[in-house]
Amino acid sequence: MNAAQLAFYMAIGLAGAAFLVGALRAARRSTAVRRPTPIELLIGFVTDFFDTLGIGSFAPTTAIYKLRRMVPDEMIPGTLNVGHTPSAITEALIFVTAILVDPILLVSMVGSAAVGAWLGAGVVAGLPRRAIQVTMGIALLIAGVAFAAKNLGAFPEYGTAMSLAGWKFGLAVGINFVLGALMSAGIGLYAPCMVTLALLGMHPLAAFPIMMGACALLQPVASLRFFQSGRFAWGPSLGLAFGGVCGVLIAAYIVKSLPLFWLRWMVILVITYTAFAMLRSAARAER
Repeated sequence: MNAAQLAFYMAIGLAGAAFLVGALRAARRSTAVRRPTPIELLIGFVTDFFDTLGIGSFAPTTAIYKLRRMVPDEMIPGTLNVGHTPSAITEALIFVTAILVDPILLVSMVGSAAVGAWLGAGVVAGLPRRAIQVTMGIALLIAGVAFAAKNLGAFPEYGTAMSLAGWKFGLAVGINFVLGALMSAGIGLYAPCMVTLALLGMHPLAAFPIMMGACALLQPVASLRFFQSGRFAWGPSLGLAFGGVCGVLIAAYIVKSLPLFWLRWMVILVITYTAFAMLRSAARAER
């Protein structure tokens, strides 16, 4: 294990430890802690199972919560970040076994995403219900466009670079800062980060540890903000956490791959409907 790998795993370990301490402290302060129901565990299992196989977890989870009215709209961003953190860390530890990307670029992009998540989560935790509904509606529409582009083969081809320099380095780090902040509002990082790195000419082997590492670090950081504000739902979050880790392990070690083309189109339809439902709720609240 080289120095970059060691630093990467140490950072994830520290973030995971901080997440666990924050969760325990929040649980002591809260009177709303409860065990997850079987359906909440199932949601965690299914969404993170398909996240491991490339579908993503934030948009499908948001759609389920909205359609079933399981979580108040203003608590969905916090619930997503808190609940999916253990599975994000698990994915990173399983899949990022060799860091081939330039370590300076990796650390810079992962760090900027974490800083963006900390600032973004602080803003989201204080937003009123209608603002969160509008934000989540737009986030779901963005996710739908990204899914459709991937299914239609519209994503740009990858290059061969394993590092970036000059303005490309600065642009990549800056964009990941914004993506980290947006992830606190429920916009997944994988697809936009992948497109950014592809447009800058990077190899997929270089993009993978950046995306995985960013999510494994920024979600615990964002969760600390939500632990402070209490703006997340305990039962659904625990369902995502425990069910999600099981889903990741089964997808990674047993299933490994599935034909997902038609499943993505189904997800696109569901999250598009959910996006308009969010925006409609926001419009009704304004009236």
